[in-house]
Amino acid sequence: MFFASDNAGPMHPSVRAALIAADTGHAVPYGDDAIMDEVRSRLRDMFEAPEAAIYLAATGTAANALTLATLTQPWQTVFCSPLAHIHRDECHAPEFYTGGAKLTLVGDDDKMTPDQLRTAIEDWPKGDVHASQRGPIALTQVTEMGRVYTLDELRALTQVAADYDLPCFMDGARFSNALVALGCSPAEMTWKAGIHALSFGGTKNGCAGVEAVIFFDPAHAWEFELRRKRGAHLFSKHRYLSAQMQGYLQDDAWQEAARAANANAAYLAAGLRDVPELTFVAEPQANMIFATLPRKTHKRLHAAGAVYGLWGALDGDPEEPIKMRLVCDWSISRDQIDTFLALLKE
Repeated sequence: MFFASDNAGPMHPSVRAALIAADTGHAVPYGDDAIMDEVRSRLRDMFEAPEAAIYLAATGTAANALTLATLTQPWQTVFCSPLAHIHRDECHAPEFYTGGAKLTLVGDDDKMTPDQLRTAIEDWPKGDVHASQRGPIALTQVTEMGRVYTLDELRALTQVAADYDLPCFMDGARFSNALVALGCSPAEMTWKAGIHALSFGGTKNGCAGVEAVIFFDPAHAWEFELRRKRGAHLFSKHRYLSAQMQGYLQDDAWQEAARAANANAAYLAAGLRDVPELTFVAEPQANMIFATLPRKTHKRLHAAGAVYGLWGALDGDPEEPIKMRLVCDWSISRDQIDTFLALLKE
């Protein structure tokens, strides 16, 4: 009954097989291996972007921070939601790698609106030497509350950015989950919707630890390469990153895993709707569920061995509603979900 994070799941069999296959003989280091050539070709085909510059990083924080650093000058500000991972969960890595650029929070939730974004941009007067200058817009897809921006919502936000000639970055740690939820193509959810750069997540969806960084404008390529090296994120034995991404993309394993994770979450959510004391904080749309239960129920679930995110202590008023996060990955079995639901409904 482990619903704490999709970071905690095992490798997808295709990823494991690709790693084993790559672990023989010698390979050119630093991303010049033959497997990486294949990965670049596959991702360019997948995104309908033959000129895209494509790189791999081992962590989401590195992918996000180095990409933003490439798009942002130190005197600029990055526009993001208050719940954005780059604001709440990356220990100032974006500020560090950008050389001190600020983050400007847009709205008060996990999703920003065009009006909120326009207001936030206008709050920084252009050309005022005393103020931060306007920089990139950062969007998370799936959001930190498990919601998905529709294509129309993405286009409306990127149009605002375009009005001010600002680039748009997408944190796609759960990009695959969003894509299968929308039923669109990778190109439709990125450059065709106005996104300039993407971190394409693998770690949360069946990889051991790899994220792809995709610049749809290759003009950013050389600067990113320098920043990745200077930031100590260029792997010498890069083939082990390449192999993970190769296995992830093989036979659409990345979409298969995302569909499984989303289906597991939908199955769990359907069972949770039968629990009278449970309230959804946000309507589940991908593979994360946010809801509240009385503290006494959390205490009982934890005592029985359930593992999930909890925003509050187990000690206190037994009737107080406490927020939780349940995350399903591709490997969670229906038996585990059924056991959790049965325990909850006792």
